[in-house]
Amino acid sequence: MRVLDAHTIAFADFKGNRQYITLGNLSENPAAHIFLMDYANRRRIKMWGTARAVEDDPALLEALRVEGYKGAPEQALVFTLKAWDMNCPQHIPQRFEAADVAAALEARDRRITELEAQLARLGETPTPDTTQA
Repeated sequence: MRVLDAHTIAFADFKGNRQYITLGNLSENPAAHIFLMDYANRRRIKMWGTARAVEDDPALLEALRVEGYKGAPEQALVFTLKAWDMNCPQHIPQRFEAADVAAALEARDRRITELEAQLARLGETPTPDTTQA
């Protein structure tokens, strides 16, 4: 997703299941909504506007290429923003990326290993925690 100006964003549309549901919907009604989710921080931005497909702008399609992804965009979907709102986090579940959780657990495990080594050097052994089951 790229910001083109203060009221316009665009993103690449790649070949999918060839049902063309998005294009069919936009051909009948250009009204569109985008939800941007940040589960880790329990935030959601809702955007209202209109969308259109752009196939004949090679510079735009090139600008929307996704680094490291070998697929070429079939077209661009250009969204013109009319309004936006940020939601209350009350009903947004907090979720984290697996890689972030793995990194946090790895740091925790390294710290436990360090502390166990310190205890061993002091001649003490850790007591198992029986409150955690």
